[in-house]
Amino acid sequence: MLQQTQVAAVIPYFDRWLRRFPDLESLARASESDILHAWQGLGYYSRARNLHGTARIILERHSGVVPRRRHALEMLPGIGRYTANAVVTFAFDASVPIVEANTARLFARLLNLRTSIDSNVGRKHLWEFASSLLPQRGAGRHNSALMDLGALVCIAGQPRCSICPIRIYCQAEAPATLPRKAARAPVKLLTEDHYFAPKANTVLLEQARDRWRGMWILPRLLTPPPARRLLYSCEFPFTHHRITLRVCEAPAASALGPGQRAFPLHELGTIPMPSPHRRALNALIRKTIVRGRALIPEVEVPKY
Repeated sequence: MLQQTQVAAVIPYFDRWLRRFPDLESLARASESDILHAWQGLGYYSRARNLHGTARIILERHSGVVPRRRHALEMLPGIGRYTANAVVTFAFDASVPIVEANTARLFARLLNLRTSIDSNVGRKHLWEFASSLLPQRGAGRHNSALMDLGALVCIAGQPRCSICPIRIYCQAEAPATLPRKAARAPVKLLTEDHYFAPKANTVLLEQARDRWRGMWILPRLLTPPPARRLLYSCEFPFTHHRITLRVCEAPAASALGPGQRAFPLHELGTIPMPSPHRRALNALIRKTIVRGRALIPEVEVPKY
């Protein structure tokens, strides 16, 4: 959960997740729909799928016991060098290095590294330096201390050099300018059109196949007529994109499309939906609810 997400945002999700899936077996036995529902709001849903797949493999191939060796962990879905090292150093106190956002910034400043830290050469320097610092014992505590130092003292932007306990070892001439990173790809602007189709206390939804695979979204409107009334619009970021979500009136009644299903209103809180579509649907339902064909404004609906 902490990959690409801040600690403060993760804590309530982590607590709810452990109440719902208290052990590997309960996680492995859950359906993908349950996993995505528990994860909704955190984004980067491949992380949830990888976690689900990892739990199943550990249960089936490792008798439910998490591997203690880094190389065995790297064979599991979604686990690379950093995650594998983090598991073995914090769970088993293995003497392996940790390079993540906070320690990468700290090491780049200590070394006055002028190379981009997301280049192959830059990453190699950081991992070699992290390895050179490792103690033979207590590596978990050592790595935790370095991560905290980066998160709390050697922070992004203006570091708190005056209170840094290792400032005498820092070679950075202008620490605020480090670390160097490759230029970000320009943000692409996209517009995605969907429609709202309520009927007889149900709402038509469509199961996503690409970005939010397995989750339910408002049905796609591939060729919206120019005159179709816009009901809702919002913007949200997604990786290197900024997406405008537009929800229009439903087209003329037709047979259900592939992956489409009408859900009763009372079931909407039990299915996985990406946050932008959840917010759009809640806003639209609050404005109108179907009774036959009559739309009644401003009704109370459950908040999910």
